[in-house]
Amino acid sequence: MPPPSIDPRSGFCPTNRTFYSLRPETPLPPESFPISAAEFALSLLGSSSLPLQPALIDAFSSASLSFPSLLSQSSSLATALRSSPFNLSPGSVAFILSPSRLEISVLYLALISIGVVVSPANPASSPSEISHQIGLCKPSIAFSVSSVASKIPSEIPILLLDSPFFTSILSSNVPNSPVPTIKQSDTAAILYSSGTTGRVKGVVLTHRNLIACIADQHTRRSEKLAEAAAAGETPSQTVALFTIPLFHVFGFFMLFRAIATGETTVLMERFEFGAMLRAIEKYKVTIVPAAPPLIVALAKSPDVLRFDLSSLQTIGVGGAPLGRELAQQFIARFPNVDLVQVRC
Repeated sequence: MPPPSIDPRSGFCPTNRTFYSLRPETPLPPESFPISAAEFALSLLGSSSLPLQPALIDAFSSASLSFPSLLSQSSSLATALRSSPFNLSPGSVAFILSPSRLEISVLYLALISIGVVVSPANPASSPSEISHQIGLCKPSIAFSVSSVASKIPSEIPILLLDSPFFTSILSSNVPNSPVPTIKQSDTAAILYSSGTTGRVKGVVLTHRNLIACIADQHTRRSEKLAEAAAAGETPSQTVALFTIPLFHVFGFFMLFRAIATGETTVLMERFEFGAMLRAIEKYKVTIVPAAPPLIVALAKSPDVLRFDLSSLQTIGVGGAPLGRELAQQFIARFPNVDLVQVRC
């Protein structure tokens, strides 16, 4: 609990020179309660009345995945990965080298639900960088796509996400087996630093870390919906466009947030500014998680004026702090869009 001497306006405590949050504590499951981050996210989504809108849409191909399909495919995959010939067990590490695809969301849910540590990396990395990352996480298996799989050392077993075999696993009718016990203190993911202060480092996140982030965002969304209802407003359906890759901590966390809140997520396998603008217009996107360089483009590019971006309600900025001057330039062009600094 925060000490009693904190400033009620700022949350600053002069005794230990620490700022404390003034928000109510986010409800979390007891630390001793066994639950994975995937199970927690799905518990918030619920299973009795799944959202009717798509869970995921590919911005380029328009292929989509419904919430029932997301759950059934992740369940089938989780069961298959625990069985022969994979035999993955809690604590095993899965290295993932792939651009953002619909299958990545299924894979993340399946692996984390059975206690396998997810370790996604940038597919644009060089073979030497990937070898370094593999040396850090020591995976039992790798998941990749045909275009970049050759970068992975040959001694690591690889399952291709764009292979007919992987597709067949997603629709297999293997009976579900009991889910292993996952402690919240267990490692859920090993993500990688940007390498700006030296070689890339592996950053460990526990299930508890992810659960706390998911719960906080779910609580905030519930509060906003309650405020809208009290004001007699009918909130529009949330559609998030991911310009950020799913291997990055920002995209990784935002994906679980979207699943837990039942939002539609539009994925971009590769970022193109014009394609992003077209996707916002086509899919009536309401929220875009973004890094500051994208805010620069939105605030200054004349291309923005050629598209109907009226559906856009929120830009969640992460990855780096947003400067005041840039924020003011963005607000001048988009006065009706909330600009929010996201904390992961």
